Amino acid sequence: MAIRKKKTIPFNFGPKHRAYIYACQFNTYNILEGAVRSGKTIDNVYAFAHELKTCPDKIHLATGSTMANAKLNIGDANGFGLEYIFRGQCRWSKYKDNDCLRIKGPDTGYKEKIVIFAGGKSSDSFKKIRGNSYGMWIATEINLHHDNTIKEAFNRQLAAKRRKIFWDLNPEHPKAPIYKDYLDVYAKKAEAGELLGGYNYQHFNIFENVNISKQRLAEIISQYDPGSIWYIRDIEGKRSIADGLIYTRLATSIAASDNLYLMPVKAVQELNKRGELIEINVGVDFGGNGSGHAFVASAPTLGYKNLIALSSEWHDAEGTDPEDLANMFVKFIKRIIKTYGYVTHVYCDSAEQVLMRGLEKALVRNEMGDIKIRNAVKDVITDRIFTITALTAQERFFYTEDCQTLTEAISMAVWNPKNMKLERLDDGTSDIDSLDAFEYSYERDWRKFIKKKAS
Repeated sequence: MAIRKKKTIPFNFGPKHRAYIYACQFNTYNILEGAVRSGKTIDNVYAFAHELKTCPDKIHLATGSTMANAKLNIGDANGFGLEYIFRGQCRWSKYKDNDCLRIKGPDTGYKEKIVIFAGGKSSDSFKKIRGNSYGMWIATEINLHHDNTIKEAFNRQLAAKRRKIFWDLNPEHPKAPIYKDYLDVYAKKAEAGELLGGYNYQHFNIFENVNISKQRLAEIISQYDPGSIWYIRDIEGKRSIADGLIYTRLATSIAASDNLYLMPVKAVQELNKRGELIEINVGVDFGGNGSGHAFVASAPTLGYKNLIALSSEWHDAEGTDPEDLANMFVKFIKRIIKTYGYVTHVYCDSAEQVLMRGLEKALVRNEMGDIKIRNAVKDVITDRIFTITALTAQERFFYTEDCQTLTEAISMAVWNPKNMKLERLDDGTSDIDSLDAFEYSYERDWRKFIKKKAS
């Protein structure tokens, strides 16, 4: 193969990008997440190419949602891809009916390296990468890969001499499978020192890409509403849901961490001392079949002017018996009483009368039998939802810092896209249990809140 003089590629990396690329040498798992146009893919291509030069493995894998996507973003990458990095030392070819880039030249010590390109979004995409053993794997938009492809690619790396993965992704739904099954698992294990090989994760926003001019950056940003969920996801690169959100304004505020609807516990305690809380009610939703037990306390203020979510908890129902449930419930009630002095009523899902009686007995045993447990009204769900959206629009709904599970549930609640009528999606991808419990705590008074709105 004739070696032509290589054209200099104008790579230009900011400090945070350079630190990530340097760390790739020492870690098996190298993952970049963040905003569009933040330079994620170029970083991984550069680090992958550097490793490719000395890697003892011959065959490697490059994937995208489609093969064309992989070739465009990893092979070409607007002049920064593998075919440019190895200009004069590579050629596009075929390997066992797969498109590949064959690389051989002074950069690889004249040893041939084969990078197979494949798509990964379909359930049967994994079939195209079977039969080979791969050393390293670089994937762009890994969140758009089917799980079958991810698992097969990992299986194909089992015999690798230098096993490495390089993934990039734009932010997704906070409970998307790529987080739940992979990234969050890796992060947790890495923090505990249990992930062998090392975990090199970095997050970028668009402002950290030094290759975007100020003028171009201003043009891009001008296309967005700075207070929108799209800005938070595309520009700041934060995990969020942008399509079908139920509580759009509230979810956007939570994602932006602007604290517009946050009322600190101390501030609520001051309201309580002045007698401005009418009552404190607790809603309980019972778990089962993959759901969880949820407790949420809320309080209306005088004249039903405001609604404040005070505290929330969610517990996995799997492996939890009625006694465990009762103990968790009593602990929650005691915490509310310790913080605010009392609980007025408890409203539970009426479908579980046996569990309700168990909670009643637990309260009596703990000398709190004066707290009455009642059936939740379970009013029309859209009425409950519109109550909160209306209060949010008028800045009359607030939550404390003790409502992490509730704010997470609010941030992920979406409409069912398969139903023409308004219906909250309940397919396990979001925490409906906390939303139900919260709604049970205020639904008896929703008309009073709306009436206050009209006055």
